[in-house]
Amino acid sequence: MSQRTEITLTVNGERVTRSVEARRHLVDFLRLDLGLTGTHAGCEHGVCGACTVRVDGVIVRGCLVVAASLDGAEVTTVEGLADSGEIRALQAAFVARNAAQCGFCTPGMVMTAADILRHHPEATRAEIREHLSGNYCRCTGYQAIVDAVQDVLEAAR
Repeated sequence: MSQRTEITLTVNGERVTRSVEARRHLVDFLRLDLGLTGTHAGCEHGVCGACTVRVDGVIVRGCLVVAASLDGAEVTTVEGLADSGEIRALQAAFVARNAAQCGFCTPGMVMTAADILRHHPEATRAEIREHLSGNYCRCTGYQAIVDAVQDVLEAAR
């Protein structure tokens, strides 16, 4: 029998309390327990970035964080960013630049791109590439993604 623990956290602005398995990862908690399927489970080793979310304002890999360790935390997923309008310009730029081909990496990529917009509004093209380098994309070759982020940064300047 697996050990369970009760946690209360804020997810996308909504307070939630759930009993979770002690070893359940955040990505699985979001997808299976809360039905927030925008956060993707890719490599499950923290390498691909598909599971990127914000925890207390910092982007993290959801597959590396145990949900039970987040009691009292604030978690924001790509759904939360979309609902708040924070990524509206990024979404439009990704469409305009065809930066979301198969779409599997897109939620994590957008979460990371939003982090650039928040913390590095003067980022150069090289800095955008470096910041996105922890997110793996097999389809685009990154050019269109970097273009999209650069477009949004330039429009905000």
